[in-house]
Amino acid sequence: MLFNSTEFFIFFPVVVTLYFLTSPNRRWLILLLASYYFYASWKPAYTIILMVSTLVDYFCSKAMGRYTDEEKQKRKPFLYISLLSNLGILLLFKYYNFFNDSAAGIANALNMGYAMPAFEMLLPMGISFYTFQTMSYSIDVYHGRIKPERHLGIFALFVTFFPQLVAGPIERAGNLLGQLHKHHEFSYERVVAGLRRMAWGFFKKLVIADNLALMVNQVYNNPTDFEGISLAIATVFFAFQIYCDFSGYSDIAIGAAQVMGFKLMENFRSPYFSKSISEFWSRWHISLSTWFRDYLYIPLGGNRVVKWRWYYNLFITFMVSGLWHGANWTFVIWGALHGVYLVFAIVTAKQRDALASSTGLNRHPQLLKWTQVLTVFALVCFSWIFFRANSLADALYIIGYMFSGLGNLGEAFANVNHTLFMDQGLKVFTVSVLAIILMETVHLIQRNGSVSQLIMQRPAWIRWSLYYMAIIAVLLFGQFGNQEFIYFQF
Repeated sequence: MLFNSTEFFIFFPVVVTLYFLTSPNRRWLILLLASYYFYASWKPAYTIILMVSTLVDYFCSKAMGRYTDEEKQKRKPFLYISLLSNLGILLLFKYYNFFNDSAAGIANALNMGYAMPAFEMLLPMGISFYTFQTMSYSIDVYHGRIKPERHLGIFALFVTFFPQLVAGPIERAGNLLGQLHKHHEFSYERVVAGLRRMAWGFFKKLVIADNLALMVNQVYNNPTDFEGISLAIATVFFAFQIYCDFSGYSDIAIGAAQVMGFKLMENFRSPYFSKSISEFWSRWHISLSTWFRDYLYIPLGGNRVVKWRWYYNLFITFMVSGLWHGANWTFVIWGALHGVYLVFAIVTAKQRDALASSTGLNRHPQLLKWTQVLTVFALVCFSWIFFRANSLADALYIIGYMFSGLGNLGEAFANVNHTLFMDQGLKVFTVSVLAIILMETVHLIQRNGSVSQLIMQRPAWIRWSLYYMAIIAVLLFGQFGNQEFIYFQF
């Protein structure tokens, strides 16, 4: 079920009403049934994968819980069963054809025979998210960071909790499991705050992301029809499209959970205002970046090793992160680029400080800050080319022709008007740009205070006028084609 669908606008109020009308000790059952229905409305047969993952991790964690920390070695077989089952499901459904095709390509290049068949399988929605969530649970139980959950229904709800089931945030058991045991009273203020957060998410998705998608898809699905500024604009637009699409989903998920009394972790914090790539990753898809930090980067040794190994750990972590996003070499290159960015930043730290000093930038903090922000944004946009391109050949074409035709800017912009807008119209462009400006203005305000608090301090008539204006803006300028969220494919 999509958040931006008619079904969800019926489903959610019904679930919330039943949730608060049900006795506290039975509310977990309402949410569990609702979560399975939410997922089954996409493809019922794939709920079996959810159930298998849930049961394996539940019984493995219970088995690990029988041993004390001094008997940790006895927990290992059950940890391996849990990890192998989750990774096996992920590899089969998401990566089998990718590795199979890559092996076939190598075999053909070497004139060797290769007979492994390919399988046409629909990728289960959200499989990367819920497998990572359950794996972190099993690893935490193994290390004794948390106690295994004894209530099978509560644990199943932790795995399937519908607001964040298919696209995160990837929750930790230490945060969410305890909340699932608590009794949440109805709170008007909390419900309004949650609905306001959801509305902000719908604005990002329907008004910004889905309008931008009309132009981005036109270019990236047919890149050889374009060149120059059209490619550059489409790339910048994709940067905002993917941010608004994914952070919009997170806002809706966090707001929906908040309505019912649950607090999910923040997943984005104005990432395009970052002054470094490392800061960008502390603000972008936080639940995933912290997952890789805690369960891959640190176990590899983190930065507590010799320098070359530190660089290796960073690079491998981001390569795996790229592969997590998709079974395509374009995603691997995207991840590798960010690994290169981070290693380069570490290696050149002293030189960049010296450059800022010699040019006098360090005497103008605001100028230095915005120079860093724009540089990071440009680097991130460049990497998004590989993320969005349908193939490596498309990505290389876009890079090769992005800066062509810039000698005559008047002609270049005329070409943009003729090609990029010929199907979508100037209205979509104008709405998108104005909405982005509004969003980033809100982000700037939030860096110095809470927009929600500012709104709540206004008289009721002003607050509700703003709410109605926001609803009207979404209805007038939003795209209501039930377009899937980008991260559903992961």
